[in-house]
Amino acid sequence: MPILINLDLMLVRRKMSLTELAGRVGVTIANLSVLKTGKARAVRFSTLEAICRELDCQPGDILEYAPEESQSGD
Repeated sequence: MPILINLDLMLVRRKMSLTELAGRVGVTIANLSVLKTGKARAVRFSTLEAICRELDCQPGDILEYAPEESQSGD
């Protein structure tokens, strides 16, 4: 998937645990873990807003677009 999630990096930068962020944002640890590992297929804007508020960051600090290499051999 060409969208990378840098939530773990932001947590380290802010010296915050996933458990603490979950409590502040009002999302379960399990759901944040799914997002952190890149297994989430969607994220609500309200959740993204709350994460950015608590981590004092921009959405682009958490979400990154990295296009996949072409596999057609062209």
